[in-house]
Amino acid sequence: MKWSKLLSGKRLGVENYHERKHERTNFQRDYDRLIFSSPFRRLQNKTQVFPLPGSIFVHNRLTHSLEVSCVGRSLGKNIAARLIQKYADEPQTNFSEIDSIVSAACLAHDMGNPPFGHSGERAIAAYFADGKGKQFEDRVRTEGGRWEDFLYFEGNANAMRLLTHQFNGRREGGFALTYSTLASIVKYPYSSLHAAAKRKFGFFQTEEDTFMRIVEELDIPQSGEGFVRFPLVYLVEAADDICYQIMDIEDAHKLRLMTCDEVFSLFLAFFEGKRLDDIKHTMEMVNDVNEQIAYLRSCIIGLLVDECTQEFIDNEDLFLAGTYDKPLIEGISEVAKNAYRRCSEVAYEKIYVSHEVVDIELAGYHIFGYLLETIIDAMMNPSHSYSKLLLNRVPAQYDVFAPTTYGKIQCALDYISGMTDVYALDLYRKITGMSLPAV
Repeated sequence: MKWSKLLSGKRLGVENYHERKHERTNFQRDYDRLIFSSPFRRLQNKTQVFPLPGSIFVHNRLTHSLEVSCVGRSLGKNIAARLIQKYADEPQTNFSEIDSIVSAACLAHDMGNPPFGHSGERAIAAYFADGKGKQFEDRVRTEGGRWEDFLYFEGNANAMRLLTHQFNGRREGGFALTYSTLASIVKYPYSSLHAAAKRKFGFFQTEEDTFMRIVEELDIPQSGEGFVRFPLVYLVEAADDICYQIMDIEDAHKLRLMTCDEVFSLFLAFFEGKRLDDIKHTMEMVNDVNEQIAYLRSCIIGLLVDECTQEFIDNEDLFLAGTYDKPLIEGISEVAKNAYRRCSEVAYEKIYVSHEVVDIELAGYHIFGYLLETIIDAMMNPSHSYSKLLLNRVPAQYDVFAPTTYGKIQCALDYISGMTDVYALDLYRKITGMSLPAV
């Protein structure tokens, strides 16, 4: 792959449209377009790790995405500066826009996630694998639909659909983002036909042609079951890895799932020698424990950004060849890598399986499963009186009368996956009769 092809400012769906001159570049406008979008705004009420946290404010998908975007911008700026210096004889290549591309892709990386976090994804998979949804498999396959899209439903593929699909009344190309920004979002550049082994995939059957347009425009080569990863995907992934692991532990302290001593032990392990001594000295300047933890967190993020930057630059040839075969975060120094792994282990033990988290995930799993079953049933039987009432709630942008079984299921998933946690809970209460409008 060549940087001159990879960093393309061409927009999906409006390739031949000549717009007036803007001071902002197309890549910067991608960022702004996402920030002001309704799907991004809805992330403020979508689960991060701690579902519906109550009175103590911790991270949701929106705050997480903003933080990931900041870290992605730093990674992009660092790498752009190195590449500009290395390729000084190629001034026409958009190296200076790498930070804008990565930061925009980071904003969008979770936009396809359903309500209730990963429990929502698991509810979808269970409905089609073991639940009532399994009855539709033969119909979907007979009609030429890709059943694996539902069986292994993936938030990353759903983000690609949300950003590029032409929903009812919308323009071609969806958000009309640049090809480079869209390519930076696809972590798994292959279809659901290969998801049985990997459990992940990057695009639904409905967006396969769009994905092919992207790889052809950017000249991304094939590799085995799909295509090689776009190099900037590694930066988006690294920014996400850095943020969620470190921020989840800070949140756990605020929710009293972890003590300050436990957090200090985990965070200080990232450093050694004089750097460790300097950090401890700075921490002594303040007495507030939350400030001390926040300072440590910022130091760790800075360290990981620098080390991921160096790893990317050292292996640039492998990224361009499509042969780099691990997450960027795994290329950091042994000290930092060991500390990061320990954070992962403790996060699982103390956070992800804590009763507070699991209880709400269980409720979310049930709520999501019920909505999925009820709405799909209504779309399959639109002439029933109850179905007509329920389908009246579905926004006009979704094609509730799609001609195929695949299309009807996809429509239901579009509607439900776009819900916030609170909206899904409110709809569940209303259609089950638990909550009625005031008379």
